[in-house]
Amino acid sequence: MFIENINQVLTYLTLFSHLLIVLFLIALLNKKTSNFILSIIKTKGLLFVFLLSLLATMGSLFYSEIAGYDPCKLCWYQRIFIYPQVILLGIAYFKNEKTIVKYSLTMAIIGLTISIYHNYIYYRSIQSAFCGISIETSCTTRYIFELGYITIPLMALTALVYTIVVLAIYRKQ
Repeated sequence: MFIENINQVLTYLTLFSHLLIVLFLIALLNKKTSNFILSIIKTKGLLFVFLLSLLATMGSLFYSEIAGYDPCKLCWYQRIFIYPQVILLGIAYFKNEKTIVKYSLTMAIIGLTISIYHNYIYYRSIQSAFCGISIETSCTTRYIFELGYITIPLMALTALVYTIVVLAIYRKQ
């Protein structure tokens, strides 16, 4: 029951992140709403991505350490690019250090590349050189499937896209 409740919370946070990503992208195209939304990202963008990276890290640790879901190799590779974001973005936010943003953005783009590949093989049920049929967990193992499309790989993809969109807008301002 506890795991199901956490799944629901993370599912709706993922859905909310999808809506925010769309809203942020629309704001870039629409002059009427862009000033308001872009000013929020300018003042609170680092806080938003810091909190998201913290939540993504805690969520992935919850799934592997508490729920007992073994992460596949591609999950680990994505974690390599998500976990340090907590430290980088935390420093950037609390010290108002804007130069860290370009490093965080670079890491998120690399992580996104891995995540896109992971989601591709996950949703297509393709065996990969990274995750074969061995003792380790397959990259296509389905632990959760909420709202007909939200999975753990999609949660990671969402976190990375959100990070990139917000940091790109923040850096542009």
